[in-house]
Amino acid sequence: MNQKSPDLVAPVRDFSVRLSPTPRGARLARLLTSAQLRCWGVPLEAAEQIVAELAANAVTHGRVPGRDFRLTLYVVAGTLRIEVTDTRGDRRPVGPAQRTGCRADVDDDAESGRGLLLVDVLADRWGVAEGPRPRKTVWAEVRLPE
Repeated sequence: MNQKSPDLVAPVRDFSVRLSPTPRGARLARLLTSAQLRCWGVPLEAAEQIVAELAANAVTHGRVPGRDFRLTLYVVAGTLRIEVTDTRGDRRPVGPAQRTGCRADVDDDAESGRGLLLVDVLADRWGVAEGPRPRKTVWAEVRLPE
């Protein structure tokens, strides 16, 4: 008697889009993330915040006129991976391994600089990867509830 074996491989879900390096593009990244994750039935709150911060950084610090940034979302084996790629590889954020682990890294009077601290709190892991020059990708991973 032949029995069909259960599927042992979880499906991979992915979504990728290029967006203009403008505040409008950053906002669209967050809205598209919400819509896609809702479609997949994936919790939204942490992912929306992470995408908002990474997209804002790409627009603010990674902007090169005429070059888009890319938002990519993957769900693999119970983990959501968020990637934001821009074309300013020469401007790398300080990754979690380089941080001292204290709030002294951020000036209390500064108007910016706290976004990656928020990513650090919301994500299970995050980092920066060099891409083909001149690109860099800032990524974050969030484990999904079972």
